[in-house]
Amino acid sequence: MRILVTGGAGFIGSHVVDAYVAAGHEVHVLDDLSSGARENVNPKATLHVADLREPRVADLVRSLKPQVVNHHAAQVSVSVSVREPAADASVNLLGLLHLLQGLEPGSVSRFVFASSGGTVYGEPSRLPATEALPFDPQTPYGIAKATSEWYLRFAAERLGFVPVCLRYANVYGPRQSPHGEAGVVAIFSLRLRNGQPCTIFGDGQHVRDYVYVGDVARASVLALEVSEALAVNIATGVGTTTNDLYARLARAAGVRAPATYAPERPGDLRASILDPTLAGRRLGWVPQITLDRGLEATYASFLDD
Repeated sequence: MRILVTGGAGFIGSHVVDAYVAAGHEVHVLDDLSSGARENVNPKATLHVADLREPRVADLVRSLKPQVVNHHAAQVSVSVSVREPAADASVNLLGLLHLLQGLEPGSVSRFVFASSGGTVYGEPSRLPATEALPFDPQTPYGIAKATSEWYLRFAAERLGFVPVCLRYANVYGPRQSPHGEAGVVAIFSLRLRNGQPCTIFGDGQHVRDYVYVGDVARASVLALEVSEALAVNIATGVGTTTNDLYARLARAAGVRAPATYAPERPGDLRASILDPTLAGRRLGWVPQITLDRGLEATYASFLDD
């Protein structure tokens, strides 16, 4: 099967590419390399360097004639979306539309979209959040993800593909960038490796559902078997505070130093936990990697850099 993975040189996307290659598929990667890296791309995949914001992307997609599209390219920072909503929308909305414009009716069987369960539901009164909750995004990033799901429903009817929206919890693992406003696990791992203090924003009691990137990539492989429109949470259903996360990582690193604290950042939800039950029932997906095992593997990958 010929599969196009956007963002396939990035953190999650490169693991998805690896999983597709391992399953025997022909994989093409579309990435502008603004945050991804060539060395992340599986050598058996073909890399096409392009920016989704450019209209010419539609012609490139049309020439590749993918049978499946897996869309992971995105502006991924919630904080950046709050500060620069227009820039966020130019990537996360306009980029999706350029991609869809390159698809011919009946040419694509499935469109797998990396959505965000941590933001599209907002801050629900009951946790863990299920797919039955209405969208209530609190940031431009979440608004773009929710809107993208609606665009895909619209396009699916006209282009004839099955839309599969994977609503991720907080994904972590090897290859996650520790620079800028990256994932907290990657930032902590690098600083612990370098003997530097780790900063927790707020009181450390913010709760997140951390899911390992290898488990996440497996969901994209299972999505190839889906025969009707589907939106599911890809998560563990278990909440972990930032304080506990730091303690677990510090233990994995053999570090006893306490974290430092700074003011809370705008746009950060207080708690986000997702219920993965529907993914198990409809997709046959369940998380397999425990948090401690995943943190150990992630920290070990920083020792190899």
